[in-house]
Amino acid sequence: MRVGITGHRGLSAEVEQRVRALLAEMVSEYDPAELVAVSCLADGPDAWFAEVVLRRGGRLEAVVPAAEYRAGLPDWHHPVYDGLMRRAADIHETGLVTSDSAAHMAGSETLVGLADELLAVWDGKSAWGYGGTADVVAYAHRTGTPVRVLWPEGATR
Repeated sequence: MRVGITGHRGLSAEVEQRVRALLAEMVSEYDPAELVAVSCLADGPDAWFAEVVLRRGGRLEAVVPAAEYRAGLPDWHHPVYDGLMRRAADIHETGLVTSDSAAHMAGSETLVGLADELLAVWDGKSAWGYGGTADVVAYAHRTGTPVRVLWPEGATR
């Protein structure tokens, strides 16, 4: 089972803790030998999901939206990103160079195309910008990819 991940970045420490618990609970429902996380590995749910899948014995496939993608991530996240990239069983690239909203959406479309199911750490609200979580969820719905939403009850961002 290949499970893609999309989700909000920049969550508070309290919401992060709750999301991490939900991710761990969700991952425990799958046979680790058959679970493959498909992720762009951004800071937040993308990386947290990849980490928990790898800890449980699953595999990781990384999607790189653009050649300049890593440079656009926060500096403090680079060691996590690099470590996860080293552990990826496969890496999928869009071929784009500039890491902008269009590239992020292209990466998400690639991710959805690879996934049997999309996991969305999503508050159910509209995207703040093109290529946001809501746009990825809408794309998955349009393409017939099942979406599973995880969001802590009462949480805000």
